[in-house]
Amino acid sequence: MSVPFERATGFGVAAVEPTPRLSVIDRFLPLWIVAAMALGVGLGRAFPGIGDALDRVTVAGVSLPIAAGLLWMMYPVLAKVRYESLGRFRAQGRLFAASIVFNWVLGPVVMSALAWAFLPDQPAYRNGLILIGLARCIAMVLIWNMLARGDGDTAAVLVALNSVFQIVMYSLLGWLFLTVVPGWFGAERTALDVSVWEIARSVLIFLGIPLAAGALTRLTLVPRRGADWYDNVLMPRLGPTALLGLLYTIVLMFSLQGDRIVELPLDVLRIALPLLIYFGVMFFLAFVISKRLGFGYPETAALSFTAAGNNFELAIAVSIGVFGITSGEALAGVVGPLIEVPALIALVYVSLWLRRRLFPEDAASGVPIVLPTGTTGQRLT
Repeated sequence: MSVPFERATGFGVAAVEPTPRLSVIDRFLPLWIVAAMALGVGLGRAFPGIGDALDRVTVAGVSLPIAAGLLWMMYPVLAKVRYESLGRFRAQGRLFAASIVFNWVLGPVVMSALAWAFLPDQPAYRNGLILIGLARCIAMVLIWNMLARGDGDTAAVLVALNSVFQIVMYSLLGWLFLTVVPGWFGAERTALDVSVWEIARSVLIFLGIPLAAGALTRLTLVPRRGADWYDNVLMPRLGPTALLGLLYTIVLMFSLQGDRIVELPLDVLRIALPLLIYFGVMFFLAFVISKRLGFGYPETAALSFTAAGNNFELAIAVSIGVFGITSGEALAGVVGPLIEVPALIALVYVSLWLRRRLFPEDAASGVPIVLPTGTTGQRLT
């Protein structure tokens, strides 16, 4: 039996009849990731020579089986992006300028500051967190925004904008925050010797290829079959396969370094804490600033969830491509979605509560919202 949202949270939102919402796959993503970790550890113990087998054929320094998983987990995500919506960019320049500041200035700075504050003695984990902070959300934000009753069109444009921006900005900012910024913290903390090209190569392969394939898929099939068929027939079938690519990659990662990770549970907690703080800080910072800029609730929610979410698939791919699959950077990348999913679901509740408190005119509209709670979901106003 589902618990009324008002009674469960104290946020004062009236609950009505249960309705469907998040799929089982999305709702239990952290559970699937933990299961993939455990499977990987068992696989590594059963086949100690798996590392040598994986490295027989490589792509950009990444074993071919792992590269295939990295590419596939990105492709369905990028095939969902509504690239045609970029045409609205000029009509809402002020809104999108704010989004660029949140995503490409404040986001990287906040994550870098938290990484240095919580992991000053763990450069690998710190670098992994920074790579997560640079990878702006391009898929899951659409789900969180929908559940929080944000503006779907705005979110779609922001996702398309971030997808294009990441091709250029990720490499430059990665080099800046991994090699230049560390030098500002003192000579004893030497900067990492990573070139722009090392990061750019991974971005071009593991983001550029699936981005081109995803854009081509959408821009080819939508005119032929229609947006309704594409979004409601093809994507529900293709989209979930991205999780298979992610889980497949995690299994291989943990088959190579699972024992090391199991022996260091506190390291996972140290990575998780700054991530939790980051999600909260970015969400509330974007929410407050958006409200002060005069945006309505739908636009504020879209901006806030876009600012708070991250493209953990890209962070994992770049971490593996630049630092290796057994690196601390790759481990930090895997911890990302493990923490992000429950954190962003919690922020959906917070967003709806703030909607009633700060945007009463929007809350009074009475438009039903589907939230990811319980076993059946709840319809809320």
